[in-house]
Amino acid sequence: MKSFFLCLFLVMSLFVNGQNLYIKTYGNEKNKPVIFIHGGPSGNATLFEGTTAQNLADEGFYVIAYDRRGEGRSVDPDAKFTYQEAFLDLNSIYKKHHLKKAVLIGHSFGGLVATLYTEKYPQNVSALVLGGALFSQQETYDHILNSLKAKYVNNHQQLNKISAVENLNKKSAEYRKGCYDLAGENGYFKMPNPTEDSKKLYAHYEASEFFKTNIRNKNAPLVFYKNEKLNNIDSRPFLKNIKAKGVPVFAIYGKDDRIFSSAQIDSMRNLVEENHFAFIENCSHYLFVDQQNVFISNFKNWVGKN
Repeated sequence: MKSFFLCLFLVMSLFVNGQNLYIKTYGNEKNKPVIFIHGGPSGNATLFEGTTAQNLADEGFYVIAYDRRGEGRSVDPDAKFTYQEAFLDLNSIYKKHHLKKAVLIGHSFGGLVATLYTEKYPQNVSALVLGGALFSQQETYDHILNSLKAKYVNNHQQLNKISAVENLNKKSAEYRKGCYDLAGENGYFKMPNPTEDSKKLYAHYEASEFFKTNIRNKNAPLVFYKNEKLNNIDSRPFLKNIKAKGVPVFAIYGKDDRIFSSAQIDSMRNLVEENHFAFIENCSHYLFVDQQNVFISNFKNWVGKN
């Protein structure tokens, strides 16, 4: 019986220490560490890995990609999908790779995770980079629905679909999903004029093992909204606190990422200040693929190397 409890303790310890997380590193561990935090809930880092991680590492960075607990390749049927759980997993990565500080790249929902982590553990973050990151969730949902109502002003079928979403509980997974489903159906996440480089990157990803392991846990948002109280937030006050604590904050967005209103973008530009902000032409939500060279160039200029 004693040995049974010892084994159980060891298994639990392994998970707490992040050993069951999918984690992959790129580049020389002596270079400046960068941790990519993917979108979701129900996302993964496969697109970033399959297109960008090695290219960023080739520029002199030690890049760490991982899938949050219960999402993607980090399978865990008991995951709670809370921010606190995400913080524990990030801290386990710091411990596993002996990191004192790292640059965090937060993409989409990962921007909220990265922001809240940095606000709680500023000593662990050398810079926070928001890439197409959520920051004022209700404003995003309102913008999606209002812009679609303006587009379909005489289309009663579409207006009924929008109204059905609009009448859902605004702090529910169903409301979030409804907003993003409508955005996706209307091309809000797609760049208008794909470049030859972006076509090649997407094609390479779709032919890779990463695409084959593009695992998405459809239950993750439902559990997140059940367990996490901070499920529809405005993170701009946290970003102001982070700046006040001395952690540099940078933001990069695509001009064709249509889930954000111009007012939201202006507020982010004013918050981080002009020289810490980039607004990319012909670029939508997946900016590290849509305009990878511009994304990496801005990243290098902002955070430098060792």
